[in-house]
Amino acid sequence: MSHDDHTHLRPWRRIDRRKSRQIMVGAVPIGGDAPIAVQSMTNTLTADAAATIDQVRQLEEAGADIVRVSCPDVESTAALSTIVKASKVPIVADIHFHYKRGIEAARAGAACLRINPGNIGSPDRVREVIQAARDHGCSMRIGVNAGSLERDLLEKYGEPCPDAMVESALSHARILQDHDFHDFKISVKASDIFMTVAAYQQLADAIDCPLHLGITEAGALRTGTVKSAIGMGSLLWAGIGDTIRVSLAADPVEEIKVGFDLLKSLGLRHRGVNIIACPSCARQGFNVIKTVEALEERLAHVSTPLSLSIIGCVVNGPGEALMTDLGFTGGGKGSGMVYVAGRADHKLDNDGMVDHIVGLVEARAAEIEAEKARALQAAE
Repeated sequence: MSHDDHTHLRPWRRIDRRKSRQIMVGAVPIGGDAPIAVQSMTNTLTADAAATIDQVRQLEEAGADIVRVSCPDVESTAALSTIVKASKVPIVADIHFHYKRGIEAARAGAACLRINPGNIGSPDRVREVIQAARDHGCSMRIGVNAGSLERDLLEKYGEPCPDAMVESALSHARILQDHDFHDFKISVKASDIFMTVAAYQQLADAIDCPLHLGITEAGALRTGTVKSAIGMGSLLWAGIGDTIRVSLAADPVEEIKVGFDLLKSLGLRHRGVNIIACPSCARQGFNVIKTVEALEERLAHVSTPLSLSIIGCVVNGPGEALMTDLGFTGGGKGSGMVYVAGRADHKLDNDGMVDHIVGLVEARAAEIEAEKARALQAAE
């Protein structure tokens, strides 16, 4: 079974994803049966192409499928061509309320244009951006935000609310559809979890385009992760969502890490080593917390999906090891047991456990990648 295939999971573990049409963001398929894409956004000045490219590469290494950059001025779109050419992943240009920036970004090679219907201006300007997107093979994201809804909708509803957000999204989608442009996805974000979830639930029933999930302005690393996990986790569990962005006031790389952790927790995507660890207690045979911190740092470069259990004692250790690729369970007298494919394999002194486990994980990852390469070669 592939890591993104849920057809053989037990019913209580399977998530049935909402059926949406599929679009392309560069070479990345979005919606349909495509894996849920994880994206982030650079926080460098886009006009500084070198700094932006450096951050894009950091995000690529972390596993980003798509990267968004801000294009608020001519200097930014002028640098975009260089950034796009240097990037291995599709670049989304956030054009804010400047329709001319959208036209320039499309010409510069952006894979997708992020527009905000509350800010971009008249229908004529929207039409010009649509034509630029069509001419240059761009998809688009309609980005509705509770904090920038159209004035008439605020007057109609009195305040930002799910109904207003969905009405904004659908009215803008109609403009694209009326111009026979269907390569778009939609987001309806708010910093309020309840408003966001309700808006996406309504939107999911109202239109078949892919949906980009996010809790906007979620907060700092810890609080933003919690809010995003609750909001996006609820939607993903219900099968809603085709791309995600975890909005954190933190290093953008952390957004990618949290995004994949969220998808891993729901069994929707797997990347890198999934460490299952106990919270530690007086029974622990080694320092679990420090060991897990060291392993997370040392194994960050491994992108191959693998599971690793690090359990402090024999109460739960052997049981957890049954369900992981590799495992270590604390014992007594300064040593513990290493498990391979669920079976006790050999004893290991605590002193050298981190180096030893890193070596085991790297070796198993190399075996898996070699097996994949052989399978691909045989298929050809």
